[in-house]
Amino acid sequence: MNLYGDIKEKREKLSVVGLGYVGMPLAIAFGKKADVIGFDINEKKVELYKSGIDVTNEVGDEEIKKSTVDFTSEEKKLREAKFHIVAVPTPINEDKTPNLNPLKGATKTVGRNLTKGSIVVYESTVYPGVTEEVCIPILEEESGMKCGQDFKVGYSPERINPGDKKHRLENIVKVVSAVDEESLDIISKVYELVVDAGVYRAESIKVAEAAKVIENSQRDINIAFMNELSIIFNKLDIDTKAVLEAAGTKWNFLNFTPGLVGGHCIGIDPYYLTYKAEQTGYHSQIILSGRKINDGMGKHIAEYTVKNMIKADKQVKGSKVAIMGLTFKENCPDVRNTKVIDIIDELEEYGIEVLVVDPAADTEEVYNEYGIKLRNVDEIENIDAVIFAVAHDEFRSLTLKNIFKLYNGSNGKVLIDVKGIFEKEEAESLGYIYWRL
Repeated sequence: MNLYGDIKEKREKLSVVGLGYVGMPLAIAFGKKADVIGFDINEKKVELYKSGIDVTNEVGDEEIKKSTVDFTSEEKKLREAKFHIVAVPTPINEDKTPNLNPLKGATKTVGRNLTKGSIVVYESTVYPGVTEEVCIPILEEESGMKCGQDFKVGYSPERINPGDKKHRLENIVKVVSAVDEESLDIISKVYELVVDAGVYRAESIKVAEAAKVIENSQRDINIAFMNELSIIFNKLDIDTKAVLEAAGTKWNFLNFTPGLVGGHCIGIDPYYLTYKAEQTGYHSQIILSGRKINDGMGKHIAEYTVKNMIKADKQVKGSKVAIMGLTFKENCPDVRNTKVIDIIDELEEYGIEVLVVDPAADTEEVYNEYGIKLRNVDEIENIDAVIFAVAHDEFRSLTLKNIFKLYNGSNGKVLIDVKGIFEKEEAESLGYIYWRL
């Protein structure tokens, strides 16, 4: 079985199933080394890719225009490929339990079009056991073939950081795993075509699944600790950023900062692990405590906005608040599971009119997803408070004097600077009622 050589020499094709923030960079990278089929069920998205438009902003329009990837929403095309990479989202349900429907749907699609001698690799974040206990049986049922004999399966968790231009697919070590040594060797070599940093061969699929889910859980817990410190220091009237700068002078102090924790990874992955833990009879202590703190930060920020508006003698009901930024993180168009929505919902409960500005987000997607009409900065006027919720570069380029004109002429200009973009002393010297996490 020399599938690696066949892919490298372009005798066999590779497919990427799911062309989002993870799948798209993968497809483009592999497209430089192999014949690639890029499959997504979203026909509109596929048409945009075909016309050279990168809706993810991860690789850029130019890269797509010059790419040889065969973008399609026709699933029968997958029969032309022998190596399939599944990179679809794994969200959670309203009750915080894993929603494996996108993964199951993609697996059925691949299974229906699987040919003998193929390898299927999963990149989606899951709890330990999903690949072998959920995905393989679906592949076998749909294809009528047997895993280990007729086809092989592997797991290689994605580590792409959306919006990060420094840590890219090619320079992040890739963890790989498989059902046996033969397929592990092939999968490793295939990924080494595009990952300059090399691969790490995990001893089993469950180990690789667990490694991925704890990476984001660890980050979630560290940020939760910072958020809890922020809550405490606000009550003590101590500036959290100043405390962290002082503590950060110690060589082994971990450099985390408080903030909103949303998105499709950190805000979701820990629930996959705690769900699996519950099935074994263990109720998570630390992980769920961290999640509870982080899930409550939007409400916390909204409450402090209102407190500062009262301090400024503002009439809360009927006032106007501008929120700068809606995406789950800076310089990234992804609005899935953004915690800025929690701030908006809480403020609206006070009878406040909320106007949202985000140059990075897709206007149509935001309206369809949340019913919010995005504004341009020049549409914002007569505002009672401004909340900088996301630290986009466009916002960092604004000066405190630029922002002055957004407010109405009445008393105190309330400025809520969630990520500490501006200097506190300068803001207060200009007359702002300034607050940050």
